[in-house]
Amino acid sequence: MTTIQNSETSRLHHRGPSLGIVAATFVLLFLIGLYPVTAFNGKPAFPAPYEPLSVIMTYFQARPSAVLLCAALHFGAAVPLGIFTATAVSRVRFLGVRAAGADIALFGGFLTAFMMMVSSSVLWVMTYPGIAQEAAVIEALYRLDFALGGPGFSVPFGILLAGLSVTTGLSKLLPKWLAVAGVLIALVGELSWLDILFPKALPLIPLTRFPGFVWVIAAGFRLPRTIANPRPQTMA
Repeated sequence: MTTIQNSETSRLHHRGPSLGIVAATFVLLFLIGLYPVTAFNGKPAFPAPYEPLSVIMTYFQARPSAVLLCAALHFGAAVPLGIFTATAVSRVRFLGVRAAGADIALFGGFLTAFMMMVSSSVLWVMTYPGIAQEAAVIEALYRLDFALGGPGFSVPFGILLAGLSVTTGLSKLLPKWLAVAGVLIALVGELSWLDILFPKALPLIPLTRFPGFVWVIAAGFRLPRTIANPRPQTMA
């Protein structure tokens, strides 16, 4: 009996979508969704949480179409994020990781996607005629949307990055610098909950979001998708 190994049969391939492409799709949809509500698309731009109620009401009265487009694109972006999370966790397990970090990442990624869908739904409600004219209603919905889309996004997103960074870093599936960067971004994300108590902590949210976007794309393309086959083919 002769043992034969070749490049095709000696490695096992993880079956699933390209993590890098799925991550890039998520980020692209999210960024395109931001464009209609930023100053790049004209003023007024989406109000910050420290703006007076009159500014918030004026914005939603003047730009309902822009807000609706943002809500639709961000709702859609939650889907590739969920797919990325499920695929990434499946792959690290396929690559031999048995640590709790994989399940932690799964929790963080799914929770982030869920928060995005709920936040987008609240934005959608805010575009209906008459809602922006009711001061108490629009303020309540705005604060709820900020909680869901601000720290409600950055905190679980940080959990996703932490779970993936630690597991892939310790198992040497990703370069050390990339794993360390993921942990640092995740730490900023966990600290962003302070914005609920201290409004000046607001910058922690974009400092989690945008570097985190770069990280998930980089990790998606760098994470291996093959392992050595422990059972080589044999032929007589």
